[in-house]
Amino acid sequence: MWDYTDKVKEHFLNPRNVGEITDADAVGEVGSLACGDALKLFIKLDENKERIVDAKFQTFGCGSAIASSSALTEMVKGKTLDEALEITNQQIADFLGGLPEEKMHCSVMGQEALEAAIAKYRGVDAPAHGHGHDHVETEGELVCKCFGLTDVFLKKVIASNKLHTAEQVTHFTKAGGACGGCIPKIKELIAEVMGEEKKAAAEKPSKLTNLRKMQLIQETLENEVRPQLWADGGDLELIDIDGSNVQVAFRKACAGCASSGYTARFVEQKLRELVSPDITVQEVQG
Repeated sequence: MWDYTDKVKEHFLNPRNVGEITDADAVGEVGSLACGDALKLFIKLDENKERIVDAKFQTFGCGSAIASSSALTEMVKGKTLDEALEITNQQIADFLGGLPEEKMHCSVMGQEALEAAIAKYRGVDAPAHGHGHDHVETEGELVCKCFGLTDVFLKKVIASNKLHTAEQVTHFTKAGGACGGCIPKIKELIAEVMGEEKKAAAEKPSKLTNLRKMQLIQETLENEVRPQLWADGGDLELIDIDGSNVQVAFRKACAGCASSGYTARFVEQKLRELVSPDITVQEVQG
């Protein structure tokens, strides 16, 4: 049995906005009954055609698909189309308090339907989707024949969700979950995406402005370092930044810990990796 949050169960048992909008401004359809998942999303805009005032859905799928669709319709209300396009599949999952990784494809399908609806309304080509509706996706090379998923779509999901294994790709897209014949190709795509990310990182301008360097240091400490320290009952506080010298004070379990020197090296390594190779970290008692 999957470990569902109470919010997932609640949105499954009491889904919001089920049905259709007969005079909808935009409709997005993804998936197919053959795949076992299908979603139709209806969007209604205000009189100025600026903000979403209503959203409804019809879905054929599991409890996670219903909950993800319900969450998405709640999330888009009040947003402009551009704001709605910024919603990621991870944000849909987060809204529900998390989804089992094996069910993340449901949140991906919601994001797809939203992008398809807005693209159709604007009269532009939808981003490369894997779950074509009653047609074969023309952009990119077909990788997973069982679910009609292209390399362009799979690479997008791999990159945006930072997936590193074929099993994760299956959980997020279903690719490889039927006959398994595309698993080798999925592994190639993962390697390709990782290679592109490394190349992009290497091409980053080496010269950072002082302000940008300080911002990156703060972001890295908040997003990459502190969560790992919290896991061990510790924490740190940024005391000062002087050029490339970063002064930190350790708190909670990290304070006075015999291995705080090692922890300082870990912090330094992270900052050198993600911000600048010349950074030094100094532990201070503060």
